[in-house]
Amino acid sequence: MKIGLRTVKTAVAAPVALLLATGLNLESAASAAIITILTVTNTKRSTAKTALNRLFSLTLATAIAAVCFSLLGFHPLAFGLYLLLFIPLSIRFDLTEGIAVSSVLITHYLAASEISVSLIINEYLLMIIGVGCALTANLYMPDTEKKIQEDQMVVEVSMKKMLSQMSTYLNQPAKEELLRQECLSLRDFVRDAQIQAREYEENHFFSGNSYYFEYFAMRRLQLNVLSDMLKILNRLNAESEDVQELRELFEFTARTLAEENDGSDILTKIAETDQRYQQKKLPESREAFEERAMLFQLFQLFQDFIEIKAGFNRNK
Repeated sequence: MKIGLRTVKTAVAAPVALLLATGLNLESAASAAIITILTVTNTKRSTAKTALNRLFSLTLATAIAAVCFSLLGFHPLAFGLYLLLFIPLSIRFDLTEGIAVSSVLITHYLAASEISVSLIINEYLLMIIGVGCALTANLYMPDTEKKIQEDQMVVEVSMKKMLSQMSTYLNQPAKEELLRQECLSLRDFVRDAQIQAREYEENHFFSGNSYYFEYFAMRRLQLNVLSDMLKILNRLNAESEDVQELRELFEFTARTLAEENDGSDILTKIAETDQRYQQKKLPESREAFEERAMLFQLFQLFQDFIEIKAGFNRNK
């Protein structure tokens, strides 16, 4: 059984919240612990957002409850009316995370048959202690930047290897299918790395740097294009002289693919190769014409593959 860091934080922060609420002699002190459990998330930024939303939600809930209970008394029907108004308004103001927690706190007014100042203060203190302990627990987050950078290296080495193999396996459809499976596996790896990059970003309150997330998003787009290229290569059976220049392009890209490479040199080579192909005599047989059409489509996709990286470098 694996116990994650979030579980450990929750197991520590919830009893602390209960102790604080009990020490202050608050009514329904256990609610503070429950709020802590529901507020601890995987990142600092998401925990802070949840905490603020819950405070705003409690304010809205208290105002609606005060109106409903004053109209219908402290009756279950009044609580039903409160929910009828509170839930749609919470959705409207993007406070859905606070619906359950705030409604539990509102039941304390119902149980006490009053909405006094002291009871309102009690509910706010429960909320503040609960979200405060959750925020404090999430102040510590392990630094995952080194792992993310290692994932970048894995992706680049894998893509270089795939491009090199594409060059070697041209006109060998059976092996191209194996490469496609590798491409799909790498795409799953990049997706997981992108999730980790987003969590890394959200663990920095005042940093707007989304470089790692955008980097992996760029590589995912490239792998989607690469997958389409492999589908074509799996059907390609052109003449050796027709695929030689494509083979050289793949080899050149495999050697020069890197995080800092903007792809301009490769785009130049693609344009030159494409120009030479267009100047060639049109094939006479239908089969040769279809092979030439697939080669042209490959060039277009390969250009898209490189331009995705070039666009990323321009925007970073």
